[in-house]
Amino acid sequence: MSAKPMSGVRILEVAQFTFTPAAGAVLADWGADVIKVEHAVTGDAQRGIKIGTGGASAGSFQPLMEHPNRGKRSIGLALDTDGGREILYELAATCDVFLTNYLPGPRTRLKIDVEDIRKVNPKIIYVRGTALGPKGPEAAKGGYDGSVFWSRGGCAVGLTPSDSPNIIGMPAGAFGDSMGGMTIAGGIAGALFARERTGEPSIVDVSLLSVAVWATGLSIGNSLLTGVVAPKPLMAGPPNAPVNPLIGNFRTSDGRFINLTMLQPGRYWADVCRHIGREDLIADERFDSAEKLMERAIEAGVLVAEAIARRPYAEWLKRLQTMEGQWAPNQDALELARDPQVAANGYILAVTDEEGNARELGSSPVMFDETPFTITRAPLFAEHTDELVRSLGRTDEQLIDLKIQGAIT
Repeated sequence: MSAKPMSGVRILEVAQFTFTPAAGAVLADWGADVIKVEHAVTGDAQRGIKIGTGGASAGSFQPLMEHPNRGKRSIGLALDTDGGREILYELAATCDVFLTNYLPGPRTRLKIDVEDIRKVNPKIIYVRGTALGPKGPEAAKGGYDGSVFWSRGGCAVGLTPSDSPNIIGMPAGAFGDSMGGMTIAGGIAGALFARERTGEPSIVDVSLLSVAVWATGLSIGNSLLTGVVAPKPLMAGPPNAPVNPLIGNFRTSDGRFINLTMLQPGRYWADVCRHIGREDLIADERFDSAEKLMERAIEAGVLVAEAIARRPYAEWLKRLQTMEGQWAPNQDALELARDPQVAANGYILAVTDEEGNARELGSSPVMFDETPFTITRAPLFAEHTDELVRSLGRTDEQLIDLKIQGAIT
């Protein structure tokens, strides 16, 4: 099997920002030819973000654009003109998938809704990335992952300790967008498979709200079953779970954190005690069975925390390498990028920017045939307009005329 299973699949993307374009990036990683349609004058609205960490850039290389757009080709089209729309329709006729996150009003106004695109390509798979889903009283409203996925979707409240003075924010930019894009890519793969089997094209819908419901599904299921929301730990409370001393984040002497997530405390207790230098606790009658450990979880967990607090983070990284149970360092983004396991599996990809400089980006998470992806940079604004218009049979004179009309960039 090829490591590029979407080779030969063509995607027409009329979308901006990250949520839906991230799906196009995943599909490009998988080998699809993704044509990104951008506003003829301003391009993807995200190109204009130059503030905060989202605006980090070096020359032409801006991770905010590269992450959701690598591997694509860009064409600048004025979809509110007859000429621009004609080019769009001709491209759609050559594609397997039409991908958009435009709201219902603009889709209707620009004549790019399902019935419009299906007129020129009855077999095309039509895919909508939305904030709140295609139905209901708020279907026409927009939103971002910070507002819909994180806040409305329950992630923020679920993460925030009950005594926190503030709601906890997302741990990374485009956090929900990136997960949502991967979800859309999976939906497209399923729709392509179904069309191959049945000959019928699907309409695929993924919303930031639906991704949040899935991501928090276990908490939702438990709450619906019991009628209550599970209590959350206090910021000032013990570092471990109330029924398991070996689940929690434990502070080191230099203020870093080590995570323990051992779902079978009885099995791992003795080994943990040896690794943290508390062999005396192995035979302690308070903790000499799984039942006692769960009954005295807070007490046992405090003892574990005290032991971990005596040594610095770097020392624990070395000492715990031989520990049998499940543990992990709490890493920041740069540490994660340099994690030996990340490197060994090819999860950071090399890419060359427009100026010829070597850059790096995170890989999309699915690997085929144990082969890391090779990727190319995101396109410059409208970089492939001439190439794509010529591919439709337009002469240079016609191409120039379309530019004079303002139909293309």
